[in-house]
Amino acid sequence: MPLNDLLRSDALSWLNTTGDEGDVVFSSRIRLARNFRAFPFPNRANLNQLANVQHEVENILSGLEQSLGCPFDRVDMERLTPLQKEVLIEKRLISRNFIRNTQHRVAFISADQRVSLMVNEEDHLRIQCMTSGLDLENLFVLASKIDDLFESQLDWAFDEKMGYLTSCPTNLGTGLRASVLLHLPGLVATRSISGIVNISPQLGLAVRPLYGDEKENVGCLFQISNQLTLGFSEEEILANLKTAVEEIVTHEREARKGICAYMKDTLEDDVWRAYGTLRYARSLSEKETLALLSKVRLGIDLRMIDEVTSACFPRILIGSRRSYLQNYVENENLSKNEIDRLRAQRVREVLQHCRAPEEPL
Repeated sequence: MPLNDLLRSDALSWLNTTGDEGDVVFSSRIRLARNFRAFPFPNRANLNQLANVQHEVENILSGLEQSLGCPFDRVDMERLTPLQKEVLIEKRLISRNFIRNTQHRVAFISADQRVSLMVNEEDHLRIQCMTSGLDLENLFVLASKIDDLFESQLDWAFDEKMGYLTSCPTNLGTGLRASVLLHLPGLVATRSISGIVNISPQLGLAVRPLYGDEKENVGCLFQISNQLTLGFSEEEILANLKTAVEEIVTHEREARKGICAYMKDTLEDDVWRAYGTLRYARSLSEKETLALLSKVRLGIDLRMIDEVTSACFPRILIGSRRSYLQNYVENENLSKNEIDRLRAQRVREVLQHCRAPEEPL
């Protein structure tokens, strides 16, 4: 996919409504941190050594494309504008840490955007795989396949006691970070989310808002991930995370049922007001859009709204972000009012495009 298309598209194949538990779980992600034995960690390496790491990865890439049956696009951080980098961060295709130093930092992104390889980030290679819904097992199989292909040609930095060696001590051991993105409006409405956030560290997990902070979440989107990588196998880490996610999904559905049972009229009015605002507003802030979008998605999942499909959610989630909008119109000097008007316009366009087909009379 050409870089311009990658940046302008508001669709992400791994963020849709087709995955398992898709009414609550929006996506799953696996990241593996790896370093080559022959080179110092990126924060210790000189430019020549970083260039050699980049060269080694590029040499293996063609074999990876053949193995996966999917081409990869090369995205050189040194050639991107600050705005273009922000768009890739908003799409979660690269990390913010990746753009702090741009020399010999290259991302290889699969054509379907499900796989992203970051070269010379905090570690020599970050293997990131994403998919819709709850599917950690198959996602780990994909990440392991990529990992094995590299290891068949190059030696990883590995210690028999410590496991995979990484720049950050918190990644020692498996080098595995698994995370799941959940939509939890029921638990937020019933004020049950704080208990889940507070107990998660005892389970070796972290639950954080995707947008906002610990005091205020925006859009009821939460990411749950493992905190421990040393002393546990990959299978144990994934099983622990999956069990916790399934428990949260159960509680979220129960919370939704409770709200529908005792506050259905109020909820339905709230959902339709949110849809009406998104459908007709001429100016929308980013925070307001995320809050309204959460209510609309809940209304769709509860079958209160039938005018639009759930496909609108990921497109608006991506297409309403500030950097995406600035890049879309190729103007990073837009005022806040101009961005808010443009955001409302894009939201209206997506909702019109995602209208549900009318049933025949």
